[in-house]
Amino acid sequence: MAPNARLDHRNPLVFDTHELGRRPGALQRLTREIDAPVDLGIQGVVGVPEGAPVELELRLESVMEGVLVTGTARAQAEGECVRCLEPVELELEADFQELFSYPDADDRGRVIAEPGDDAEDDEDRFFLEDGLFDLEPLLRDAVVLALPMQPVCQDDCPGLCSECGARLLDDPDHHHDAVDIRWAALQGLAGSLEPGEKDEMSGGVPRSAPADEKQEK
Repeated sequence: MAPNARLDHRNPLVFDTHELGRRPGALQRLTREIDAPVDLGIQGVVGVPEGAPVELELRLESVMEGVLVTGTARAQAEGECVRCLEPVELELEADFQELFSYPDADDRGRVIAEPGDDAEDDEDRFFLEDGLFDLEPLLRDAVVLALPMQPVCQDDCPGLCSECGARLLDDPDHHHDAVDIRWAALQGLAGSLEPGEKDEMSGGVPRSAPADEKQEK
């Protein structure tokens, strides 16, 4: 990621590395609790609600190329079960690690005259800006990877009834009488007929038939 607009040190997701003094091997540990930014997670599926507390534990290590940031984010995520549509809450723990490079150093830590000459390489890298780095892009990527793409309320959730939408977990014996669709139309028609008409449909012979046959003889 190429250097972006000037960072604001008042942003809770912006961290200062000046204490490391650009001394390889220098180490700093930080903990911070922040309010979750908007859309932290998989939008429309599961994520950390905006403003919810997010605990950050960071390890900043100075290396030749820049500052190696290793950390963990912990928060409570909320979503909806993809099977039964009931609310789901889960504990989120997302680990991440990224190198934030000095703008004037290449991949081997050597000073270069024109930082950012190779725009294609810069897109895949994170940079320090005046000793500051923005954790938000890294945090977002880590949270998305740590969350389930299809959250469920429990592993064996049976979901909803395909016919009436009832939640099967609440009624394990829930069922519907199976009707062969090939006979459903005939059953409806039979229910609307008079008794005599039903006999004719079933192949029965009307009661007056034997008397009529005798008269003919």
